[in-house]
Amino acid sequence: MIEKMKFLSITGPKADIDRVVNKYLSKYEIHLENAMAQLSQIRHLSPYIQINPYRELLSRVNEFAGLLHNTEGIPIEETSLEEIQTLVDSLGNKISKINARCEKLTEERAVLSEDLKWITPFLTLPEDIDKLIHYRFVQVRFGRIPVEYYGKFKEYVYDNLDTLFYPCHQDDYVWGLYFVPWTKMEQVDAVFSSMHFERIYLKKDHFYGTPEKIHAELEARLENIDREYAAHQKEMQALLEGDAKSVLSAQAALNALSTNFDVRKVAACVKEHQETFYILCGWISERDCTSFMAEIEHDPNLFCVVEDDQKQISCKPPTKLKNPKIFKPFEMYIKMYGLPDYHEIDPTIFVALTYSFIFGIMFGDVGQGLLLAIGGFLLYKFKKMDLAAIIGTAGIFSTFFGFMFGSIFGFEDIIEPLWLHPTEAMTLVPGLGNMNTVFVAAIVFGMFLILLTMIFHIVNAVKMKNVEGIWFDQNSVCGLVFYGTLTVCALLYLTGKALPATILLAVMFLVPLVIIMLKEPITRLAEKKAPAIEGSKPMFFVQSFFELFEIMLSFLSNTLSFVRIGAFAVSHAAMMGVVLMLAGAESGGNINWLIIVLGNAFVCAMEGLIVGIQVLRLEYYEMFSRFYKGSGKEFRPFLKRVNSKRTSEQA
Repeated sequence: MIEKMKFLSITGPKADIDRVVNKYLSKYEIHLENAMAQLSQIRHLSPYIQINPYRELLSRVNEFAGLLHNTEGIPIEETSLEEIQTLVDSLGNKISKINARCEKLTEERAVLSEDLKWITPFLTLPEDIDKLIHYRFVQVRFGRIPVEYYGKFKEYVYDNLDTLFYPCHQDDYVWGLYFVPWTKMEQVDAVFSSMHFERIYLKKDHFYGTPEKIHAELEARLENIDREYAAHQKEMQALLEGDAKSVLSAQAALNALSTNFDVRKVAACVKEHQETFYILCGWISERDCTSFMAEIEHDPNLFCVVEDDQKQISCKPPTKLKNPKIFKPFEMYIKMYGLPDYHEIDPTIFVALTYSFIFGIMFGDVGQGLLLAIGGFLLYKFKKMDLAAIIGTAGIFSTFFGFMFGSIFGFEDIIEPLWLHPTEAMTLVPGLGNMNTVFVAAIVFGMFLILLTMIFHIVNAVKMKNVEGIWFDQNSVCGLVFYGTLTVCALLYLTGKALPATILLAVMFLVPLVIIMLKEPITRLAEKKAPAIEGSKPMFFVQSFFELFEIMLSFLSNTLSFVRIGAFAVSHAAMMGVVLMLAGAESGGNINWLIIVLGNAFVCAMEGLIVGIQVLRLEYYEMFSRFYKGSGKEFRPFLKRVNSKRTSEQA
């Protein structure tokens, strides 16, 4: 169901807007519209421009709240702006000091990590680094050379060069050091450079001892830094957790204040008699409107007008769904397709009943249905997933039809069917011979659903005052008479009453079709518009004939589409028959229960998913396409119910 809406225009002195928002509007859910757009006919209208003073403070509190790990169960309390400012300043100073120490540790860690990166490839070097660097007559160069160039260097250059290269490690490079006399330094350095030798400058004041000793010292220092950094982080976390209640209370209060202040974004200002007034426009539920008007009745600085004339409102009402709790999870399917327009029928209850009923027929099994029901409702209880509630409801109907079909985990000889076995029951159809009873029932059921959706279409058309949609459309009264006649004739033929069926078909078949074909000129005549046919008349009749042919084909295809209901009921029984055959249950021997369990799990998961999708397809394409547009605008309350939220959290 769709809640009834009222359009409000609220005005008062410009300086009084915060009082009105905090005292009155924050208690109600109001979908605010942009007043500048809605009241464009008013002269001297201007936007309400003012910078939000809470934004920076809220940003800092959000930063503190984001550092809290577990906020569940922490109560929210009332707090003042002065208390929030004191809290932010105090926490900010303490956290800034901790962050400064952490930043210094991070810089130190980066330096040590860089040193560790360069010393690691030289771990096999047995000599002290500081001694090598301070040789008197020989220079030492640390570095690396690509593997391919190192091979060429050893083969063609090394033996003829006054140097000694000591390799330490190899990956994509050969890491090592070479020794060169002072007198040959320039020549040798030039040769190594030509071999793409990359020199590494080890800092003299950083490295004392062997590489292995230096590496161990660097790792120990890194561990100390990590421990110290973790201690600072723990200190900051303890600081925040100690004030968690205050931080979250401040966040809630600032969110409310900031949101309430942002009402100015959709407000307009107008100057009258040297005084400036604000104007707010929006939608409120009929129930809340009564309470709101009673509350502001004696406020001298607040004026509110409820607009009942829809012609004076330039925007369409938003849609707020209100359904019984048992049907509420099915709103998910409605929102996937599109919210109903305010003047449309809300199809939630219709979808809940038809989806569950059709799913049950297509997946009729007592055991598997109970598994779906129990699993779905447990998941909904703990995870609050709407889809889980839908699965649970569908499982109940699957269980019901399991009894109707006499099937429990695929076994059809444990309980007697209350109706029939889908794979065995046959019905004699005049002119067509024997057909599966479930197929025949599915088509008849589908025809009645199509007729019902046509009635929904007519109701929607009446609400929107659409003459063509009421009388002359393919889903209107004419379409209902035409398809209803076919349905009644089909039932008469099935029951062996061919003569009255033929007479009824002859009388009621052609007239509705002709009206549907000529719906446009008839509508124009009914609305007293001229000419009745626009453009070329021959082209109109040719186009209308082919459109009528397409409509008749769509009726046929839509009707036959419901055969899938019976097909899946039969296929489910057939698949479980295969599982029983593989398990040896049909041969009378020992039953392999592992195959029974695995087979049931596979069929339940795979076919349950496929059936769920196929039923949704029937809803969207065969039913929604006849009466539902889903072009509604969602009801989005601009303000939060701050008072009620805090009360519930404290409770």
